[in-house]
Amino acid sequence: MKVNVVAIGKIKEKYFTDAIAEYAKRLSRYADFKVIELADAPQGKTVEEQKKIESDELLQKAKGFVIALDPRGKELTSEDFAELIKTKCTEGQSEFSFLIGGSHGHTDELRAQADVVMSFGKPTFPHQLFRVMTCEQIYRAFCIINGTPYHK
Repeated sequence: MKVNVVAIGKIKEKYFTDAIAEYAKRLSRYADFKVIELADAPQGKTVEEQKKIESDELLQKAKGFVIALDPRGKELTSEDFAELIKTKCTEGQSEFSFLIGGSHGHTDELRAQADVVMSFGKPTFPHQLFRVMTCEQIYRAFCIINGTPYHK
């Protein structure tokens, strides 16, 4: 099983990188887990051009079952999210890619190509914190699937 979080931008603050590293360590018992950081689109482009460049990069790196994380997506409970992963694994899926766009989000094309478009709710979250939250929710899902007493 492979799980990839593919995101635009680099994490700069150590406390965020430490948190991501901790979830990566915890997830290693369930999957080959990687965070893939891609460069922001060059400045001097329009917002639409930046979104296109970044979305194209994300799609190039996406493998397996693709989940685009986007405010327009479907909100799932942690249990429903775990069930989605479990169901896809039962169907033979062995790789998942979670796509996190840049500050301008994803293009319609990326959302259309994703297998699932998912949201963590209506609030706007800081980009770097959202990456930590994504890692935590993936870890929580695997704990639910495996009956590990993390999720209460």
